[in-house]
Amino acid sequence: MNIENLISSRTASLKPSGIRRFFDIANEMEGVISLGVGEPDFKTPYSVRRAGIENLQMGKTAYTANAGLAELRNAISRYLERKFNLSYDPKTEVLVTVGGSEAIDLCIRAFVNPGEEVLIPEPCFVAYAPIVTMTCGVPVPIKTVAEDEFRLTAKQLEAAITDKTKVLVLPFPNNPTGAVMRREHLEEIAEVLRKHDIIVLSDEIYAELTYNGRHVSIAEIDGMKERTIIVNGFSKTFAMTGWRLGFATGPASAIKQMTKLHQYAIMCAPTTAQYAAIEALDHCEENICQMREEYNMRRRFIVDAFNKIGLHTFEPQGAFYVFPCIQSTGMTSDEFCEKLLYSKKVAVVPGTAFGDSGEGFVRVSYSYSVNHLNEAVKRIGEFVEEVRQGQHRD
Repeated sequence: MNIENLISSRTASLKPSGIRRFFDIANEMEGVISLGVGEPDFKTPYSVRRAGIENLQMGKTAYTANAGLAELRNAISRYLERKFNLSYDPKTEVLVTVGGSEAIDLCIRAFVNPGEEVLIPEPCFVAYAPIVTMTCGVPVPIKTVAEDEFRLTAKQLEAAITDKTKVLVLPFPNNPTGAVMRREHLEEIAEVLRKHDIIVLSDEIYAELTYNGRHVSIAEIDGMKERTIIVNGFSKTFAMTGWRLGFATGPASAIKQMTKLHQYAIMCAPTTAQYAAIEALDHCEENICQMREEYNMRRRFIVDAFNKIGLHTFEPQGAFYVFPCIQSTGMTSDEFCEKLLYSKKVAVVPGTAFGDSGEGFVRVSYSYSVNHLNEAVKRIGEFVEEVRQGQHRD
């Protein structure tokens, strides 16, 4: 029996993550400096780790309610009210998930019927389009450009909407570009959306990593809370990637359906992580500020470094990525990343991993120490100089 012939054609058609491809190659090489994976280099705050350990020692290892611990949902509700002026009923409008990724999956599956369209501004996180495809929906990319600071514009949105449009993904602060949507930009988007029956999946996993001003959720805009599902989590804000914990908030009727899917697929998020997350939300504001300040310093360093190399780099206003343009090298994104990896042992991610509109760019994470970044940029500078010397010889 040939198992491959029995695999779902829809599953087989999905491309593996472009991020993981270069990460896996780098792992097999010695001396590689990786700037590829978006994972904080900070440890989970001590008090959060201690809370997890203490609850394990007390034997709190049983299943929780499907929607998550009541104490955690209450803490999430308080957090959103305190930080973003958003009020959600912890009993009916908050769902605890296995990372933000599960919350994205649940939202798309809860709303999208076969043939319905999901608008996805690109470049963006790699998971949106594959999830839509597996739901039998139709992913519709909307190309954002550096000239607009990689923001979705109202004009673009209006032009993309059809009678089949069901969901708009709003992935800001953005991975991979670091773009943000300020209140005035969200107001323009909301003006378009209020005319249509479209659900907004607002992926706000990097909300706390917003520089030069606070993050604004589209759910704060008049008329938008009732049509918005917010996805957030603990991985980036609290350096809790391995704890696998996220959450979704939105109208009770939507959260009810997402919880039903969550029941069948997951049962509940990890219990120990849930207890630890309560500590994170209630007592780790200082840790957030310290990490954000460190990222901000690295952000300024790496943007300046790439521009000095001659790879024009949009200045990100959120997350912990830069998206330098490599078109001047004459190489495609994949060629640049592959040659850089093998010649200088530096791993970055081709922009095409985040959609076709990422061609001509690469993603570089600055969630690493300055020493790590400095050595990587030095090698990249040498690589670019060698490429340019080769161009002159030709």
